[in-house]
Amino acid sequence: MRGLLCSPLPMLLLLLQPSWESQVQFAGPRCRTGPLDLVFVIDSSRSVRPFEFETMRQFLVGLLRGLDVGPNATRVGVIQYSSQVQSVFRLGAFSRREDMERAIRALVPLAQGTMTGLAIQYAMNVAFSVAEGARPPEARVPRIAVIVTDGRPQDRVAEVAAQARARGIEIYAVGVQRADVGSLRAMASPPLDEHVFLVESFDLIQEFGLQFQGRLCGKDLCVEGGHGCQHQCVSAPGTFHCACNPGYQLAADNKSCLAIDLCAEGTHGCEHHCISSPGSYSCRCRAGFVLQQDQRSCRAIDHCSFGNHSCQHECVSTFRGPRCHCREGHDLLPDGRSCQARDLCNGVDHGCEFQCVSEGLSYRCLCPEGQQLQADGKSCNRCREGHVDLVLLVDGSKSVRPQNFELVKRFVNQIVDFLDVSPEGTRVGLVQFSSRVRTEFPLGRYGTAAEVKQAVLAVEYMERGTMTGLALRHMVEHSFSEAQGARPRALNVPRVGLVFTDGRSQDDISVWAARAKEEGIVMYAVGVGKAVEEELRQIASEPAELHVSYSPDFGSMTHLLENLRGSICPEEGIGAGTELRSPCECESLVEFQGRTLGALEKLTQNLAQLAARLEDLENQLASQK
Repeated sequence: MRGLLCSPLPMLLLLLQPSWESQVQFAGPRCRTGPLDLVFVIDSSRSVRPFEFETMRQFLVGLLRGLDVGPNATRVGVIQYSSQVQSVFRLGAFSRREDMERAIRALVPLAQGTMTGLAIQYAMNVAFSVAEGARPPEARVPRIAVIVTDGRPQDRVAEVAAQARARGIEIYAVGVQRADVGSLRAMASPPLDEHVFLVESFDLIQEFGLQFQGRLCGKDLCVEGGHGCQHQCVSAPGTFHCACNPGYQLAADNKSCLAIDLCAEGTHGCEHHCISSPGSYSCRCRAGFVLQQDQRSCRAIDHCSFGNHSCQHECVSTFRGPRCHCREGHDLLPDGRSCQARDLCNGVDHGCEFQCVSEGLSYRCLCPEGQQLQADGKSCNRCREGHVDLVLLVDGSKSVRPQNFELVKRFVNQIVDFLDVSPEGTRVGLVQFSSRVRTEFPLGRYGTAAEVKQAVLAVEYMERGTMTGLALRHMVEHSFSEAQGARPRALNVPRVGLVFTDGRSQDDISVWAARAKEEGIVMYAVGVGKAVEEELRQIASEPAELHVSYSPDFGSMTHLLENLRGSICPEEGIGAGTELRSPCECESLVEFQGRTLGALEKLTQNLAQLAARLEDLENQLASQK
């Protein structure tokens, strides 16, 4: 054998079940070796299980059938050992194979310790003696001992094995399963890679038998068959090894062959896909690409260059073929080729409060007669006159839920959109309540609508209970105080409270709802979902029809905005107004003068717009003549 067969015992012992004998028959004619004295030294210690010992027994029987047994050919002796040594039959006992097999089948294990050194000494001094049937040294008949063991020796083997080898005994050490490799190497003859075996499977047992027989007989084991090589068998004196055809490599069992996957090595250079074949590979491209001359890189197919795409505007090549694309401001029609100018008023969320007019790649908003477009370019009607101190009480209880609380904040900002927020105009404060009350920002903190809206978006949801009465008390006692930014009562600036809730209060609201109205606060109540109508009416000012609003769910609250706009805006609603001052006061005169100049300026603008429209009509009439 050319290499050390590293395999433990489980399979050597499984290999030789009763069916093994019929499987392991070393093929070809029996070995014609000439004179040979062969002694098998068998481990039958207690560590060798019964079925394992039976496997070893069948292995010996199979191996005997491949030898040319006879008085002038191969003489065979068998000894077994554990804590003692027992001769099964000596070298000169039998000349017929059948007698040897019968003695092996009658073998009973000793089942004690593992005194391998004692067994080697017995083989050297007794089994290979002339008295036991060995031929005399002067006859120069080779003496071979095959030691089969499954464990570690309990005595020293190196010294006695060296003495046996010095007397001309060639030792083969066969270890199975639990065998100690160091002990096997200490016993075996050199070269060790040809005399030490570790076996674990049926194939390896068969291989050991073939190679052992070939070493004794000098056969061409590849010709004899049974080598198991998938592609090629390469013979060597007394042994063989398997080889694979080009494009394949030997598998871990040293018999079968696996195709070499050159794509897996990562050196193929294919840009898209690598297709492996035994010993070779080829590159392929994804759909919509073609392989270039280097047979590795890929180029996108330009379908538009072939013509016949019929696109009205532009053709775009994709891996699925040509696709038509329209220029900016146009949309592709269902035929996939034609383009139509886009009506931005229909296709985008333009946000115009009254009317949207599409103009090519853009659009503009228009307002109804008598109203002007605001600075945002979208809204028309705002609370542009008068002064209001507005405090919003927002329900942050757990019944609202986080996603609905975000809708509430958006609704609050839509209210802010139609207010003229400024230090001199409308001031806005926000209070959130649940089981407790928290001022998110007071009336005097922010001076512009943008600042108020940004602060509203930053409010964090409180969750927990619904203490509406506690919130009303907080509003009356704190929110409309001058310390919180409310203007002095002497200025007669309307104070408006808007309560937003989605359920029944967990405390009494009657006392502080009445107190708020006694303090001159105009109260509005907005209910959603499970809000209680009786509580909403108790909170709101009279008449309730103008001060109570309700929506069945959070998603449909926006329909309430128009009612609130008409109620809260000082110039449009009731219960709201401007400052009440003496007309003789200097500040009142200045304010009156400012309002008058503003009204005149507005009138001038309206006249200019009317003149422009008349001029446009005259031009249209002139062009029709």
